[in-house]
Amino acid sequence: MIYQEDIINLQTDIKEKIGQKIIVKGSLGRSRSFEKEATIEKAYPNIFVVKYEENERNVSYQYKDVLTRTVEVDVFDGESYSPLIPPMVKTQKKVKTSLD
Repeated sequence: MIYQEDIINLQTDIKEKIGQKIIVKGSLGRSRSFEKEATIEKAYPNIFVVKYEENERNVSYQYKDVLTRTVEVDVFDGESYSPLIPPMVKTQKKVKTSLD
């Protein structure tokens, strides 16, 4: 579940990174995916805009796309790229049995 606080935190993070290089990764359907370099151009209340390097094209994404991992964003910090949203850690739930 996505909470309003999560969206506000992500929006703040993206606003702080306007002008930085990123890599955008996503799915095109049918086992096809893309990975492109871009720059964060603008941030609005519901979307943020990136400009792709290869064709100078602006594309907008919703914050929920990043939070649901429909789109992954890696930010360049000067030396390397790191995920904007940390990878999900899979935890196993302990199943209660009648022996517990």
